[in-house]
Amino acid sequence: MASVKKKGVFGDLKESLIRRVFEASGLLAIIVLMGIFALLLATAVPAFREIDLKEFLTSATWDPTSPEKAEYGILSMLASTLMVTFGALLLAFPVGVAVAAYISDVASPRVREIVKPIVELLAAIPSVVVGFIGIAVVGPLIAKIFNLSHGLTALNGSLLLAVMALPTIISISEDALNSVPVSYVEASLALGANRWQTLVRVKIPAALSGIVASMMLGMGRAIGETMTVLMATGNARSFPQGFLQSVRTLTAGIAIELGEVPYYTTHYYALFALGLVLFVMTFFVNLAADLILEKQKRKLQ
Repeated sequence: MASVKKKGVFGDLKESLIRRVFEASGLLAIIVLMGIFALLLATAVPAFREIDLKEFLTSATWDPTSPEKAEYGILSMLASTLMVTFGALLLAFPVGVAVAAYISDVASPRVREIVKPIVELLAAIPSVVVGFIGIAVVGPLIAKIFNLSHGLTALNGSLLLAVMALPTIISISEDALNSVPVSYVEASLALGANRWQTLVRVKIPAALSGIVASMMLGMGRAIGETMTVLMATGNARSFPQGFLQSVRTLTAGIAIELGEVPYYTTHYYALFALGLVLFVMTFFVNLAADLILEKQKRKLQ
């Protein structure tokens, strides 16, 4: 009896310790996030002592080293970031959902065991390697197909980011499809629908919130990518006119200039302001995705 009581006390202590570790981990993540935001905000604010906020957000000219007048407009980089990101999603989202549906409902267990590790392996490829592929393979192919002088364009960046976003979209979409109650599938089959009709008309609509969340998380992955777009998009500072032109994204602009800019200058603070804009964009995209996933969980409970 004493032994059982001792084990019970030890088990309660162990559970309490584990709970506190998880709580501390969650709190640490929040503190780190708030610390990053505070650092970016504190370092970005001094830039607006000399930069007009309206000009910063609405001007398309970014030329901090101009001998006549330094200009700090982010509109061209912001438009380039959004264009490359949405281009990647247009390519990755339908492919990702199709692959997730195949793994979830069509593939045999043996094929599933092969395909899933391959999808997860895509996420392990370093972004610099993807950038090299863009320069050496995808870029020349784009230049040849569209008769361009070079292939370092927004289309090149979109194609590469689509590949990088696929693991996120596939994994979360597959989880969403697998979380649909079996009773939904059984009811559909009992009414005479085949497996394809059940997948398209029952499972995908039921898992739509999770699938949309996968798209948004893939979007967050694409917005924050640096090395791939730095290497593959040409880094032209002009306002983007199409997918076959070179562009410069927010992340590429920070990576190119931060290593050479003099510390504590307006240019230096302006780069942190770029980082703050990027942080806010990715934060709200990921927050929206988390809210949608939470809604999906409550809907299927």
